[in-house]
Amino acid sequence: MEKYNLHEIRKKYLDFFENKGHLVTNGFSLVPKDDKSVLLIIAGMAPLKPYFLGTKEPPKNRMATCQKCVRTSDIENVGKTDRHGTFFEMLGNFSFGDYFKREAINWAWEFMTKELNISKEKLWVSVYLDDDEAYNIWNNEIGVSKNKIVRLGKEDNFWELEVGPCGPSSEIYIDRGEKYSCGDENCKPGCECDRFVEVWNLVFSQFDKDELGNYSELPNPNIDTGMGLERITAVLNDADNIFEIEPIRTIIKEIEKITNQKYKNDNKDDVSIRVITDHIRAICFLVSDGVIPSNEGRGYVLRRLIRRASRHGKLLGIKNSFLSNLSDVVIENWKEFYSNLEDKRLQIKKIIKIEEDKFEETIDQGIEILKKYIDDMKNNDETILDGYKAFKLYDTYGFPLDLTKEILEDEKLDVDEEQFNLEMESQKNRARSARDKDNKNNWDSDVNFDFKINTKTKFEGYEKLSTESKVIAIIKGSQSIETLSPGEEGYVLLENSPFYAESGGQVGDKGIFKNDKFNAYVIDTQKKNEKLLHLVKVEHGYLKVGDNLEAHVDRDRRLDIAKNHSATHLLHKALKNTLGQHVNQAGSLVTDDRLRFDFTHFESLTKEELNKIEREVNEKIWNSLGVEVVETSIDKAKDMGATALFDEKYGEKVRVVKMNDYTIELCGGTHVNNISQIGMFKILTESGIASGVRRIEAITGRKAYEFNLSLNDKLNTLSEVLKTNKDNLIDRAHDIMNEVRNLQKEIDRLNSKLANSKLDNILENVYNINDVNVVTKKIDGIDIDGLRQLGDKIKEKLDKAVIVLSTEKNGKVNFIATATEDAVKSGIHCGNIIREVAKVTGGGGGGRPNMAQAGGNEPSKIEEALDLVKSLVESQLNK
Repeated sequence: MEKYNLHEIRKKYLDFFENKGHLVTNGFSLVPKDDKSVLLIIAGMAPLKPYFLGTKEPPKNRMATCQKCVRTSDIENVGKTDRHGTFFEMLGNFSFGDYFKREAINWAWEFMTKELNISKEKLWVSVYLDDDEAYNIWNNEIGVSKNKIVRLGKEDNFWELEVGPCGPSSEIYIDRGEKYSCGDENCKPGCECDRFVEVWNLVFSQFDKDELGNYSELPNPNIDTGMGLERITAVLNDADNIFEIEPIRTIIKEIEKITNQKYKNDNKDDVSIRVITDHIRAICFLVSDGVIPSNEGRGYVLRRLIRRASRHGKLLGIKNSFLSNLSDVVIENWKEFYSNLEDKRLQIKKIIKIEEDKFEETIDQGIEILKKYIDDMKNNDETILDGYKAFKLYDTYGFPLDLTKEILEDEKLDVDEEQFNLEMESQKNRARSARDKDNKNNWDSDVNFDFKINTKTKFEGYEKLSTESKVIAIIKGSQSIETLSPGEEGYVLLENSPFYAESGGQVGDKGIFKNDKFNAYVIDTQKKNEKLLHLVKVEHGYLKVGDNLEAHVDRDRRLDIAKNHSATHLLHKALKNTLGQHVNQAGSLVTDDRLRFDFTHFESLTKEELNKIEREVNEKIWNSLGVEVVETSIDKAKDMGATALFDEKYGEKVRVVKMNDYTIELCGGTHVNNISQIGMFKILTESGIASGVRRIEAITGRKAYEFNLSLNDKLNTLSEVLKTNKDNLIDRAHDIMNEVRNLQKEIDRLNSKLANSKLDNILENVYNINDVNVVTKKIDGIDIDGLRQLGDKIKEKLDKAVIVLSTEKNGKVNFIATATEDAVKSGIHCGNIIREVAKVTGGGGGGRPNMAQAGGNEPSKIEEALDLVKSLVESQLNK
């Protein structure tokens, strides 16, 4: 067999099927669109599912792709064997009601024997047990001898889901020869040995399976084939596995260079090298498709891959982060076909570096604690780690459960996952309760709105802010009533209304209902059970079912809300332009006085980035972009390039809000007619609210104007206080801060001198434990640096000593512990001592055996904490 590298085979395949009339694409994003059934694309046909199901029309009835895929179901085995991997490329040719078995089989044989020049003698095929049609094509038309066609059962050669399109399959195998054989003279495809390797699966979707398990013939059967690019490359190169082929071998060579470890020299090192080699490809492709590390969903898959690869780097002796630099090897070797790798090189490297550095901050501490847990388990003959301890590792140190499990598994130990999950659920409930407490408003969620009224309110609020209408129903508590009296509140349902109900992050309208008999304030507008309901408080008169009334929305408030809502669209686009296309909306709140916009991003924004974003939004406002609203179908909206939360459910008709060609989004909210109406946009804060999710709060219009007025007033007042003009405020502030720092240094110097003057007094209170001199003392009026200096001076005066000192400043407690080398040799460990001492004052810390420091927040317990030192020293010396 001729030898090819991975890229050559990909090109041959796609060129071949393009010549057979197929539309060739570079594959689809790893992030599924309109498919909630999977987190990531795991098969070549997955992105094409709508074409197979008939829910969407394909661009052409014949297609061929090379689809990148990520599967993590066997992630624990990646590296332990050379067969498992998370990332792979799948070659596939597809027919949507066009050609069928004859063409699929003939072209597969032609490609294998003529394009790849594989000897016909090496090829075997399998067919489904009852598929005589495929059997006859292979035997009579292709000429494959009967003894090389194997009939296999449903488990091997029939593809189906619970319901929907399904059918038999035919697989092509390559005979790798006697050296891979199990030795059985009847060895053939279907055997568990390595001689016959399945390289291409041809699926003939010819049936439709219903809920009862009945199969009916599809009027337009389909073809779905899949050939693993890495696997066929390995077989053609007579390689044992995919880690032996180019350019994957190039990644291994770079790892060898970084670690000074040779692949195939040590089984344990080989596991780590394979893990890193596999994971770095998946990591690069995931990030290039817009995935960022987080604690949920596909973001967690990425985080887990980065952390797992990072840990295996440490096992190979790599001290610092390295994955960011290693990503260059992947980008260089795959960018010719996947150009977005090069386009997003800086973003890929930056995201990997930030995540790996975050993990670096916690992994060493977490591993040390886990090692202590493991030692305790072994000493106590335990094999199951307490789930609470595993949760504490996760919650306090960011140490993922799967990493805990992996380390425990190396020691033949396990973890109580059930208890871990209970602790996790408890934490979620606490967070949920806190959110509910924060989000309480005057809308009573307990009210039962399932009253039997089928009429839906006609919403007229896009076109008008006032209208005449009729009261259909009034609800108070859970009862339908006829009348609301003065001072009473209730929920009112109208025939038609201009009031916008809270939706999509935009708050509900307020306003007035009135006629010549009553006047009522609309406090809020919400939608419950598809019914538009107005929370109303009657001011005077009586509001009754059947009343005709005038409904008036608060015009100024609605306009302020519209300004903020339109600004969120501008902000979303500016964020993408500044930070990258990975930015997506993760939530929003639009009120009359501010806007809040949550978005996916992997790090806090710099002042320069925030200024650039704010400037871009304001420039669009100054350019007076027009706002156009179009109602259309969801498919046409996507064709227009509309941005949407595609995980959301949309009806047949959607509203597309277009601001010139700058931004196009699906949105049911209310907007200004021209962007210039926003007036001004000002970012107030930027913060992180969850892993991988950031939040911007901003104001527009009159609120932005009032903010600037208030800011100017404060500057004037500050100028008066500092006795300078506004232009010199910054210089004056710097001068004052320098004066304060110099004075503080002088205070610290005097305090340190005072503390040193007490040195003789301190040395008079030394006590001895097993020939080790122990000093504990609380020192007032000294900072942490002075405390360390004093500790060193005491150490110079004593032999074989351990010193623990404490001070308190502004309600914060500081401890230092230091020990002579001969004390350390006797078993003293300052880090362990200080950790336990600090706990007494509600703090923590640690350090080396000869030097450590810690903090606390309960000054009243300093003496109690220092009293603990004696027993801690005794326990360390007696080990």
